[in-house]
Amino acid sequence: MTHMIIIAHRGNLNGRIAEKENTPKYILDAISAGFDAEIDVWCVDGKLHLGHDSPEHKIDMEFLKNPCLWCHAKNSEALSVMLQNRVRCFWHETDTYTLTSFGEVWCYLRVKHPIGITVYPELPPTSGWENTYGICTDYPVAWKERFAL
Repeated sequence: MTHMIIIAHRGNLNGRIAEKENTPKYILDAISAGFDAEIDVWCVDGKLHLGHDSPEHKIDMEFLKNPCLWCHAKNSEALSVMLQNRVRCFWHETDTYTLTSFGEVWCYLRVKHPIGITVYPELPPTSGWENTYGICTDYPVAWKERFAL
């Protein structure tokens, strides 16, 4: 199998822990464990924040420049600021595919593409994902173990 990119969805490593998702320490812990991380980014009145449904945890631009981060812009101001600062970011809602600012294909929930990152928060299936380019999941540890990466 070729190398699969495994991305910790909102920093989760072994399932969802809603109260820790999108917190800076949780994200950095996922990166320290050897995974990339997908985060939700807001910009309100020029201030950057992490948070899924609303801006909750203040961060700075240097935090977002980590090459292990995949930043989901949650509002247009966040998208603009991240693009201006050359941060890997993307915007999507229910689009089947979107491109990140670095040119990667980001796929909608459970949609596969030969060179795309698929959002699949669940535990890994037993087969059918061996040649997947990348996965964004709440269970990156299980995916790594299942596919012996």
